[in-house]
Amino acid sequence: MLPDDWHLTEDVDDFLARAGDFLRSRPALHTTPLSLTEKIRTLGAAAHGAGVPVFGRLEQAGEVHATFYRFPSRGLSVTSLTPEQADTLAARLVALGHSLPWITADDSTAGAFAEAWQRHTGATPTVRVRLHLYRLDTLTPPEPVPAGRGRLVGEEEHEHLMRWCREFAADVGEEVTIDAASWAGTRFAEKRYTFWETPDGTPVSMAGVNPMVGGQVRVDPVYTPAHLRGQGYAGAVTVEVSRAALAAGAKEVVLYTNAANPTSNALYQRLGYRPVTDFVVYDFG
Repeated sequence: MLPDDWHLTEDVDDFLARAGDFLRSRPALHTTPLSLTEKIRTLGAAAHGAGVPVFGRLEQAGEVHATFYRFPSRGLSVTSLTPEQADTLAARLVALGHSLPWITADDSTAGAFAEAWQRHTGATPTVRVRLHLYRLDTLTPPEPVPAGRGRLVGEEEHEHLMRWCREFAADVGEEVTIDAASWAGTRFAEKRYTFWETPDGTPVSMAGVNPMVGGQVRVDPVYTPAHLRGQGYAGAVTVEVSRAALAAGAKEVVLYTNAANPTSNALYQRLGYRPVTDFVVYDFG
């Protein structure tokens, strides 16, 4: 039996063989690592465009209690930890020579790790963004539904799709290059997209969904160009992809929102999404 400790690997198959059941035990809470590891498992680390990641799992008495992953020169994404576990992880990463630009985790975990990282390195943590994680309860379509319909995005519309993904990334402050050459390595590439179009066939909003893994599907991104907002299009396309996910067999449909955006938070709650927990991203100076 392995000793009680953090065990690190660059082998995603080995990581999932040992930690997959843990991740699938709480699929809504673990939506991001589930999606990320599935993408790497099926497409390879090169598909992410950020180098070979390191995966870690915390084993105690032969049972996995937490996991993390990080890409070279990028931050740390970690599942729920106690303050003691966060301190142990921070100390382990420092000993291994890791330098972290940021941490993302649920609110209490991120705070505990940020404090531990500051103790061990002197780096000052600052909050970059706070996020709400929602899970679909009972889907409630908006009333009235705007005129038009939802339809899957066709291959011939790829330039249109990439343009909207670029605009979405700019809106939420993501620094990412999205063009034909870089598309496959972005977080947008593996999703399935739906446009909401007006009766004359004009696309006015879009929503993407991650592939189903662990019985959960994550809606991301949802985007309406600024000049078309306020017409109910985002709600309509979100309902469209949420309904499709349920029809495809998803047990849980989840999404993230920026906690500082009252419009989107109110919208998703009207559609039947309910809070799961809050996440925080801390940058380290």
